[in-house]
Amino acid sequence: MKITERIDAITSIPAAYRSPAPPAPKSVKIELTGRCNYRCGFCALRTREVQPKTDMEIDLFKRITTEMRDAGVEEIGVFYLGESFMAAESLIEAIGWCKSLGFPYIFLTTNGSLAEPELVRRCMEAGLDSLKFSVNAADEEQFESVMGISGRWLDKALANLKAARRVRDEGGYKCGIFASSIRYDGEQQAKMEALLAEQVIPFVDQHYWLPLYSMGSLATQREEELGYRPTAGNQGRLEALREPLPCWSAFTEGHVTASGALSACCFDADSRWTMGDLNRQSFMSAWNSPAFQRLRAAHLARDVTGTVCEQCVAYQA
Repeated sequence: MKITERIDAITSIPAAYRSPAPPAPKSVKIELTGRCNYRCGFCALRTREVQPKTDMEIDLFKRITTEMRDAGVEEIGVFYLGESFMAAESLIEAIGWCKSLGFPYIFLTTNGSLAEPELVRRCMEAGLDSLKFSVNAADEEQFESVMGISGRWLDKALANLKAARRVRDEGGYKCGIFASSIRYDGEQQAKMEALLAEQVIPFVDQHYWLPLYSMGSLATQREEELGYRPTAGNQGRLEALREPLPCWSAFTEGHVTASGALSACCFDADSRWTMGDLNRQSFMSAWNSPAFQRLRAAHLARDVTGTVCEQCVAYQA
């Protein structure tokens, strides 16, 4: 199955899930670490007043993933907002654990800068099914402007992407290698397409485009600085955009922070969308908590006035 087919299956909301208390989601993303070595201007992590320094406890990870598998979850993303390769040993252990539980599909998105070939090999050996690189800058100048760190890391990330393909092919691992990019406008888009054609697309199984998401309304603060207008909320990939209400993120995919909070939003970096605490609750009790049911009911009514979602750009005139 193509990665875009998997994405589209999650961003659509089947009839059975259009309920304040839907079944367990097919997919859950779990933040192994809230840390990231990038400082992307459009990312929700920048809303955190104090950047996290701790990672998820592996015992908590093992407990909640066991509950998820028992509830019927099929896909585990071993990432959420942070860069999982900053906790590489935990990442490898988490992948192996999820495979031991029988999850059919384990996936990971990375900025690529820390995805060294040996670490990638160990991830694939542990059972990783999908490795996706986010490539969102066309040159070092744009990289430094948007990602907020030295442009040399762009070359490092691209080198790691190419090496990942070599590791996969030489080892015969059954792991898809993919890439996504934010679609810009005009001259910048032409530069991106040239970079992708030469240094990305020949080395991945599939590449797809994303709009600049609102990141929980953060992108509206950066619109003038970056020069690109965000789409309304997270409407999925560019060629299969979804309606902003009801937002699929609250119905078909779970999102767990490194601290164990279950969030209703795929861009929740400051706990505004916390619907439950998995340190104290089971996954399903948090998934269908009273707070989560009230929020979903508002989404289904297409009126999120008075809810935490009200300020998202998805619902601004």
